[in-house]
This record gives sequence, C-alpha cells and structure tokens, in this order.
Amino acid sequence: MQPLSLFSSIFVLLFAPGAYTASADQWRDRSIYQLLTDRFATANESNPCPSGYQGYCGGTWRGIIERLDYIQGMGFDAIWISPITKQIDDPSRAYHGYSQQDLYSLNARFGTAQDLKDLASALHARDMYLMVDIVTNHFGLSGSAAAVNYSSMNPFDRQSDFHPLCFVSDYNEQSEVEKCWLGNQNYPLIDVNTELPSVRQIYGSWIQELISNYSIDGLRIDTVKHVEKDFWSDFQTAADIYTLGEIASGDVRYVCPYQEYLNGVLNYPMYYQLTEFFSNLSKGTVDLVAEMQDLRFNCKDPTLMAPFSENHDQPRFANLTGDMALVKNVLAFTMLADGIPIVYAGQEQHLAGGEDPFNREAIWLRGYGNDTMLYRYIKRLNLIRKLAIASSKRRNETTEVIHADGNTLALKKGRGMVMVFSNKGSKAAATYSVRIGDTGFAANSTVVEVLRCKEVGVASGGGLDVRVWEGLPMVFLSMEGVRGRGGGAVWGRGDVDVAGVVYGFLVEGRGGRDEMTLWGRIEGGLDGVGWCWMMWGF
Repeated sequence: MQPLSLFSSIFVLLFAPGAYTASADQWRDRSIYQLLTDRFATANESNPCPSGYQGYCGGTWRGIIERLDYIQGMGFDAIWISPITKQIDDPSRAYHGYSQQDLYSLNARFGTAQDLKDLASALHARDMYLMVDIVTNHFGLSGSAAAVNYSSMNPFDRQSDFHPLCFVSDYNEQSEVEKCWLGNQNYPLIDVNTELPSVRQIYGSWIQELISNYSIDGLRIDTVKHVEKDFWSDFQTAADIYTLGEIASGDVRYVCPYQEYLNGVLNYPMYYQLTEFFSNLSKGTVDLVAEMQDLRFNCKDPTLMAPFSENHDQPRFANLTGDMALVKNVLAFTMLADGIPIVYAGQEQHLAGGEDPFNREAIWLRGYGNDTMLYRYIKRLNLIRKLAIASSKRRNETTEVIHADGNTLALKKGRGMVMVFSNKGSKAAATYSVRIGDTGFAANSTVVEVLRCKEVGVASGGGLDVRVWEGLPMVFLSMEGVRGRGGGAVWGRGDVDVAGVVYGFLVEGRGGRDEMTLWGRIEGGLDGVGWCWMMWGF
C-alpha cells in the first residue's frame, strides 16, 4: 500500500470519543502529562512567578482548557492535576494543593465548579482522561501544632477524628509512619485517624460524589504509605476507577505490596535507579537490571505502575545532567518500558529546576513552544508507544532484559519491539557497536529503528548488530506484524515536512470482513529524513 492512496482514501478517526468507565485496564494504554494547576496556565500569561516562589501564581482550570492543544500535541491522552479541594489560607502552604481544609469545597483560586466540569468535558471530547490528585492522610493548618482549631476543618471537625500529636521521626517504624503527623511544630499536617469506621465511611461517600460530580477518570493518591493498608481496599472499591498511589520509597519489597490494595503505584523504585544510571557516566547497569528483575517478579502488575523521571517533589532531570543524549535516554525508557508513563510539565522545555520549590516553575513564563527538540521527541515517543501497543494484544507483557554490559542496556517488549539504551552520554566515545541477541525478531528479516527511520537487517540467528550513535537510544520495531495473528506491517520514509503527530484508524472491507490498520507518521528522523510512516494490520 502506498502512502498517497492511504492518506487520500481512508477514513481516519482521531481519538473517537467513547465510554468513560476508566478502568485500570483502559488506563494501561494511556500516557499522562502531570501539571501543577497553579503553575501551568493562566488567563494572564504575564503573571510574575519568581523561581522558588511559594505562593499562588495564578494558574487555573480554565487556563488548562486553553492549552489542551499543547498537551495533546505531544500525544498525551491523560492529564494529572493538583488536588482540587479548598485549602488553608496561608498561600505558601496551599498553592500546591496538599494542605486541604474542606473536602466538600473547591479551591477557588483554581476556578469554579463549572470550570472544573468544563475541563473534564473538554478532555473527554478529545478522548483524554482526567486524573485528580487527592489527599486522605492529612489536613493542613495555617498555624502551629500548639493551637489546632479542629472546628475549622470539614467534615472531620473533632479532635477525635485525628491521631494524637506526634511527628514521624523513624520511617523504619511503620506504626509511627501511619499514626504520627507529617511536618513539624510550626508547619504541621494533621493526621486523620483513618482507622475509624466513621472516617472510612465518609471518605468512601466523598470520593464517589467527587468522581460523579466532576467526571473524574483516575485518582493519584498522595502519601499512601502513611495510611494503613486495609483502608485502601475499601477506598478502591468505593472509587471504582483507576487509582495510582504515591509510596515514596526506593524499596520494591516495601512499595509493591500496596498494589494488592490499589490498582497502581508510582514507580519510585525505578525512578531512583533510572535517574542515577542515566545521570552518571560511570554507573554500570547491574543495579538497574536487578531493580527491573525485582519489579518484574515481585510486583502484582508492573504494567499498571507509573514510571517517571521528574515530578514536583524531585529535582528536574536536567538539574542532574545537561547532556541531551542522557535526557533522551531517560525519556525513552520512561515512555516505552513497563507501565503508564508520566511526563512532568516543563520536561518538554528542558527546565532544570532543583529541589522543591525550584522545580515548580510557571510554564507560561517559558512559553508553550511546540517546536522544541524535546517537545517533538516526546511526541515521537508517544506515537511509537501507540503503534507498538496496537501491534499486539499482549498489553500486559513485561519488559525483558536481553543485553547488559557496562554502559549499554537492551530490552525486549513482547516479540515486536527492542530498545537499546546507553549512559555514555553524547561524548565522542559514545558511538560504538554492540551485538544484541535474543531479540525475538525473525532471522534474516528487516526491522526499523524508528527514532532514526532506518532499516536494519536481523542476523541469521535472530540477533542485531547495533551501532549506538553518540549515546542516543534506539527503538527497533518489527515490520512483520505479530506472529500467529495473520497481521502485517509496512513502512516508508520521505522528505516531506509533516506538522504534528498523526495517527488514527483505517477500516477497509476485504474478503467480506473488516481489517483495521493503525498508521502514523514520525517527524524528523535523526539522519535528516523529514518523516517516516508505519502501518500495522491486525
């Protein structure tokens, strides 16, 4: 099939709207753009917001609506926004959304109830999902721990609704982690007594109402490890949508048991290994490979976990290294290995803020350029991920390590995709050759390295002779379709300037049955090729 006949004759459905049950399985195919509501978009884009500022800068839900083209243009089909509940009065403790005071009121600084409903509607019209951040562990306080006005909080307005005052000091003592307060004497977060049946009943009713009122598709849940595990079983049942818990720990054996209670968890164990490996030229692959194996065999479902390399609580990756080859490696790994990937707002603009609060920049002050290198690169990765998913029904397969040496890691996802990563950086010595075996590709077949739009021959034994170019990652996709399904694939390349990622579905009647093909065009091959296109039949 030639590209001209394809593009001129097909009916393309770009993200056709569907039902929004937002189950965990439906989230499995999504990619998430995380944003801080106060820092992403505002009606007045001249609003000042100095670096490290702790207070409101003016971002709103209405501002997000106006910038959905920017987000969807990168290929994202879900956003994660800040907590929406009413906060305490102190802006320095409230702008981020984690110091709530009233569960049943919204944060007016972000907009009205209608604004939030309009945001959900605007997303759903694009077949995008809305993930809302929530907090169940604690409430905020404007004053000190010495003078707590419990009656100012809603619905928990009695001292008996909270745990007695003590601050977490030993994170190895789980009872203390769950029953003591976060913060300190001057900046306390009052710990809710979630063991009480009355508190659990209120939380269950509240989350059902919240989801219904604002058409929420998924929940990111803050400070999960600070609440006893059996609370989450009832809460998950009440919510009945995809939940993603934050358990800030690098220990797989500590984090993964929470997936017995919630659908997914942020992949903090992988975050620590990824950022260390890809920001340190002398770091070997041993620890990263061990972590991958640990996750694969000890977590309930790694494909429902959420990998990331930046967020609002951690330094920007560009703060750890400015080497663009390493930046591209960590992004490619995040987007294409196991799980539901998350990219933090500003990552596509190569922001380099350090620790909180310097990693919470106002995006409007940097502009919403859609032609920057990383914006286009993330767009490309999202498309590759979509195409790879569409080529296989085995969406819950986990990634296998098929090669690891001092600085090079090769992974296999199913039988149709192989990824090669390097932490040598962009220095001259980062151009080198390596033989990758056990690819799963058919012997003597041809695969395409889709980041550079290059055909590569598979050896007679099924291996690949790979030329790593200036330390950049590579992604090889089989053009033979998924074995045993009668599918097929074709691809092409050209020098036409294509604006934007394009992907959709072609439905054609052949031999009395419909066949569906996912097609896409990937911009800017690294060798100067303007675009390449791929199609999978299945």
